[in-house]
Amino acid sequence: MTENKRFRGMIGIAAKAGKLKSGEFSAEESIKAGKARVCLVAEDASDRTQKHFYDMCNYRHVPVYTIDADKEALGQMIGRGPRSMVTIEDKGLAENIVGLIDGGSVSGNRE
Repeated sequence: MTENKRFRGMIGIAAKAGKLKSGEFSAEESIKAGKARVCLVAEDASDRTQKHFYDMCNYRHVPVYTIDADKEALGQMIGRGPRSMVTIEDKGLAENIVGLIDGGSVSGNRE
């Protein structure tokens, strides 16, 4: 199994388990409630949206990454329409996802 498939699989598992919030409104609620363990932002999200979520996550010490996937691809990973961002609320899944991104197995950057 390639690392990219593993990454996509973990995103899908989080969605099926109800441990993923998608879209700006739900993701923001998750972050502000202290439930988000990591925030993933689509590469084609607007600059304003990216800045807003980076600032909010950094203030609350939530890791945030811009991943190498557009809104359409991010939505497909969770079986939904286009999404600008998702948050993962499960600690174990979030740690695995961060490990794949930080390890360079999956393209993404943290600011």
